[in-house]
Amino acid sequence: MSSKDDRIAQVEHHLGVRVPQDYRDFLATTGNLSQFIPPTDDFLVIDALDELIGNNEAGEFQKRFPGAVVIGGDGSRELLAYDFRQDTPPLVTLDVSAENWSSAIHQAASLSALLDQFPETGWKWDDGDPSPC
Repeated sequence: MSSKDDRIAQVEHHLGVRVPQDYRDFLATTGNLSQFIPPTDDFLVIDALDELIGNNEAGEFQKRFPGAVVIGGDGSRELLAYDFRQDTPPLVTLDVSAENWSSAIHQAASLSALLDQFPETGWKWDDGDPSPC
């Protein structure tokens, strides 16, 4: 096991989850992402491994969103998180000021799916509309 794999396992242990394999692979290879994605030109952030624990412990996040693990966002108010309340955790966005899960917006079934669809769809702002008003 590489030192990167060891660090991923440590973060998983701290967060109390086993992250999906495609996300583990992303962390072990690409590591992070912070850029506008053409052609939608929506900004996408996938946090670095060393940021995950701090980001998930900030702002009573776990109290408001039990079962969530934040992995990034839109560089502003929307957080990209896995919803570990489900056996196969999908990715959702959560507004930083939201009080609970009722405002979660489904983005993709997996990180691979999100990265594949993002250049065409960008962020989904509600369940029926893939683009902002």
